[in-house]
Amino acid sequence: MEDVLRPLIVFGGSVVLTLMLGWATDRLLRKADARHSETPMWELLRRGRIPYQLLICAALLRSSFSEAKLFEGHRASIERVLTLVLIGSAAWLVIRIAAAVVETSYTRYANVHRERDPARVRRVRTQVTLIRRVVSAIVGVVAVAAMLLTFPAMRAAGASLLASAGILGIVAGVAAQSTLSNLFAGLQIAFGDMVRIGDTVVVDGEWGTVEEITLTFLTVNTWDERRITMPVSYFTSKPFENWSRDSPQMTGTVIWHLDHRAPLDAMRDRLRDILRECPAWDGRAYNLTVVETTPSTIQVRALVTAKDAGDIWTVRVEVREQMIRWLAEQHPYALPRISTAPADPAPVLDRSHHSPGGAAGITRPPGLPGPSGPPENGAPAQEPQGAAQGY
Repeated sequence: MEDVLRPLIVFGGSVVLTLMLGWATDRLLRKADARHSETPMWELLRRGRIPYQLLICAALLRSSFSEAKLFEGHRASIERVLTLVLIGSAAWLVIRIAAAVVETSYTRYANVHRERDPARVRRVRTQVTLIRRVVSAIVGVVAVAAMLLTFPAMRAAGASLLASAGILGIVAGVAAQSTLSNLFAGLQIAFGDMVRIGDTVVVDGEWGTVEEITLTFLTVNTWDERRITMPVSYFTSKPFENWSRDSPQMTGTVIWHLDHRAPLDAMRDRLRDILRECPAWDGRAYNLTVVETTPSTIQVRALVTAKDAGDIWTVRVEVREQMIRWLAEQHPYALPRISTAPADPAPVLDRSHHSPGGAAGITRPPGLPGPSGPPENGAPAQEPQGAAQGY
């Protein structure tokens, strides 16, 4: 009877005590979150209640198991399993706590500087994200190493592994050259302020927003909702466009090809009215000028401003559409046309020094007499009026 009750008391008591401690801790964190709603610290800490309960349960079972002297034949194996669970849950809990602390620090910083310096907030966000990933990777590696050291065979092989660490390091470095380059490139991006989460970039002709940055790859969310995943080493080895590097404000252009008679002054007034009715225009500046002319058209350019890349696109398409509609309704003559009228005849130049017409270098069209001599069609020439009168 004792062999049955003792395991039930040990395991049942450990589970009940774990649930009670977990419930009490979660209730305290919930009250703290309700009292201090300005910080997400307590709500984020509540996400670690599962590894917290696993840690408590594994610790209670391991300590009570050795004292109760249960399962003597399998004691070593059970203790090793409980130790592995203890190490894993402890690492999981550390990662959760570190993430809560880092996220809370970023939230406080963003609330203070979001309006004054949004570019700096995005930079801090990128750094915080990569720092959290680095901490998670380090804790995970340490936890796996600690788990492996619980096996006697691994401890015995430790000396030989340390002796060959130099050769293994060289081989691993050569084999993982690409991975290591991406890893260092990720750290360079995070602390070199080259590109940040939320930046508007153009890479390989694709326009989009940086959505995620890890230690090895970067994800760009394009305007048509595609995801482009690229190695972070691309951004340290090739040029790319960052439209929100210092400030997201942008200046855009709208081009029209119009007739030479286009009413430029009226177009400037119409541009002002269109921008005043466009919510995406930030009110900083606008302009309309003729930047090029051809034999058939002129090129008119409007400059408009907006607070970011998304709004500048909206302003450009709105100005282009409204201006063309207004010109078609109010000034249709300003739209370009292809002329099909016949050209006026031009005089024919004579390369000789003298011509029958008398004037050097000019040949008159057929049928027109010169000062003297017959016309080219052979009709008899009329004498000058002065000769008929004897002058």
